[in-house]
Amino acid sequence: MNDLLNIDGAFLNEEHRMLRDQLVRLVREEILPVADAWEAQGRVPAAFFERLGELGLLGLAFPERDGGAGLDSAASVILNEELGRSGYGGLTASLTVHSDMSALHLARVGTPEQRARFLPGVLAGRTVCGLGVTEPRGGSDLTRIATTARLDGDAYVLNGGKMFITNANIADLFFVIARTDPEARGGSGFSLFVVERTAPGFSNGERFKKTGWHSSDTGELRFDDMRVPVANRLGEEGKGFYYMMKGLDHERLCAAGQVLGLAQTAIDDTLAWVRQREAYGRTLWDLQVVRHEMAKLATELLAARGLTYLVALKAARGEPIQTEGAMLKAHVPELGNRILYKCVQFQGGGGYMAGNTVERIARDMRILSIGGGASEVMYDEVAKRL
Repeated sequence: MNDLLNIDGAFLNEEHRMLRDQLVRLVREEILPVADAWEAQGRVPAAFFERLGELGLLGLAFPERDGGAGLDSAASVILNEELGRSGYGGLTASLTVHSDMSALHLARVGTPEQRARFLPGVLAGRTVCGLGVTEPRGGSDLTRIATTARLDGDAYVLNGGKMFITNANIADLFFVIARTDPEARGGSGFSLFVVERTAPGFSNGERFKKTGWHSSDTGELRFDDMRVPVANRLGEEGKGFYYMMKGLDHERLCAAGQVLGLAQTAIDDTLAWVRQREAYGRTLWDLQVVRHEMAKLATELLAARGLTYLVALKAARGEPIQTEGAMLKAHVPELGNRILYKCVQFQGGGGYMAGNTVERIARDMRILSIGGGASEVMYDEVAKRL
């Protein structure tokens, strides 16, 4: 099955393939033996962020000028896919929110001083990052963000809160969007800030228990008259919404990569099961309905993989991918959820038991059609551009 879905030769270069080999070894030797313990602890240990930093895996998409690897979007997809192939979506989310969905804003719009101040710790894994966007009344609709940032001398005073934040209780830096112009409408009037955990007025609220992603720490952020230096504002005041939207294109590519890895592991696990599970004097694999359904799922997954890497290469060439990114974010997680439904179904009662690989992946997969833009919102984004 792995060979069947291997289309790297059509899209990737030798550097990409070496990266994939490195990640395959990392997952096998350093993640799988401890992943269940991380699930029980509800977080990825700080030492593992540093381990990825030591291996150079936290800076794949960062420019070489900042100490990164200077690789392209396909490298980020590979990172997400291979971490997802571990079968643990939570650890994948925790690690890639740090590497691909939050700190990259520094590389995109940070000043040389900001990059020099923050990025060495981020790329080394000593400084863990999170992204502060979602609020109680605003999820996929970013224009409903209510957290405010009022300029007061040499600092902004932030008030409000964020919820469902990955790495909320373990991160040192948060990339937070807040309203700086209360009169602005639509996407105008928002700014992006680097918020340090040590800032007076910062606190954590509830730590959430989730259906899946158990090894991903998730919680609330609270800002009570928290002063953020003007030097911690990223880019121009009022442009934060547009910076965030640019980041979402990359985030959606990464989410698609995670789905690919999780779904392939589920299919491989289920193929092994149906080929040896006896029923009615033969194996489940001998039943045409099962064989054909698995063949359909494998075909659809291969098509999704080809589309994902095609979009990644467009992004690597500097071409806009707003439409294609929305297509990926809508289609690939929905496919992943359909695949997991069938995998659990074919594994029967065992597929519903805690500790079963497909049971865990099914729980971890569900959020991927919600986070980063719900499927319904994504299809509407596509429709606007047709």
